Amino acid sequence: MTAGTTRRLRRRVTCAVALVGAWAIGFVGLAPAASAEDIRAQQWYLDAMHVDKIWQKTKGEGVKVAVIDSGVNASTPSLKGQVLKGLDATKMDGKTDDYSGHGTTMAELIAGTGRGGGLQGLAPATKIIPFRIAGDDISRRKNNWDVEDAIRAAADSDAKIINMSFGGIGKTDRMMEAVKYAQSKGKLMFASVGNTGDKGNVRQYPVGLPEVVGVAATDSEGRVGKYSTHGPMVDIAAPGSDIPKWCDATFTRYCDGVNGTSAATAIASATAALIWSYHPDWTANQVLRVMFESAGRSEGWKPGTTSSYLGHGIVRPGAHINRGLGKPGDPDINPLTNENSAGSGAGSSASPAASPAASAPGSSQAPQAEATPAKAVAGSSEEAGGGSSLGLILGGAAAVVVVAGGAFYLARKRRTT
Repeated sequence: MTAGTTRRLRRRVTCAVALVGAWAIGFVGLAPAASAEDIRAQQWYLDAMHVDKIWQKTKGEGVKVAVIDSGVNASTPSLKGQVLKGLDATKMDGKTDDYSGHGTTMAELIAGTGRGGGLQGLAPATKIIPFRIAGDDISRRKNNWDVEDAIRAAADSDAKIINMSFGGIGKTDRMMEAVKYAQSKGKLMFASVGNTGDKGNVRQYPVGLPEVVGVAATDSEGRVGKYSTHGPMVDIAAPGSDIPKWCDATFTRYCDGVNGTSAATAIASATAALIWSYHPDWTANQVLRVMFESAGRSEGWKPGTTSSYLGHGIVRPGAHINRGLGKPGDPDINPLTNENSAGSGAGSSASPAASPAASAPGSSQAPQAEATPAKAVAGSSEEAGGGSSLGLILGGAAAVVVVAGGAFYLARKRRTT
């Protein structure tokens, strides 16, 4: 049985409604702040997660996160000193500057210090390694394989975690090989499931690959966003609704109230960074297993099952760091596939076994039906010629159109041979 088959078998619908009660940490009644001037106040999830208690034990020290995106502006007040040397996978000018503001927002959500009124990162002691790929303006790209090359380069970097807040239709052999290579190097990969939950529910990649953790988006009451794509690729959920972001590449102001699985992915990556910093000898498998086991679920959630809307539940770094929930389990067994993942890195050899909730193959209920797209995401652009077609567009809260806000979408046709 292949890893992909094992993962599909594990994926069964267990929650007909996309709501996890009060998220078990006080989300109900916690509304986003109205003031657009106070960015920290708009980051409602930080207080809900009780970050002050988490930061007494770890802020993500010693962990580097690769951000594959539109680049990162290392000069924003919140990111000064937080960004390391990266790679321009577009091969345009050798720089990793941000041409849209999207990548910088993701970096700040992960590792921002909050200085100068900027976004406060969930793991502010982590470091960011930027890997720039092409965006909606495909003329920026001289390399048809920028995404695949960025994944492989991130795998060869010092980053433990790879954040991919983008997705697109179709996959290539080269993408699959790059992702498998990153897994063999012991990396933990997170990707957004997309913002088409109420607009066709389009399956995308790299999140559709079995080695990649798919992240859905929730609001301040623990409900999955209507826009959040659902299906067997969803592994876990994180806050993604009403999150402020940089409006554009001028970096003059933040826009508030943005919805998208991009932000949720960054917050999931930051959660992993906190746990990994707290347990530096663990493997990616152990960090992910603890994330799954400590995730927030409703009281009626049957043990050993997952949801096609929320996966294992909503990230709760404090549930493990402050309360010890979740067991690391076998360092070599991938909790996504329940198979041995070669090259997962060193870890504890005496770790307790995984709990049934993390390793069960799935419930007996029928899987959630998924839409199979026949064409590229609406509003995407395509490039003719060799290699693979590529175009990243910005998706809004509930529609896949070019608007100010939301997540990246990578529109890519399957290569023909």
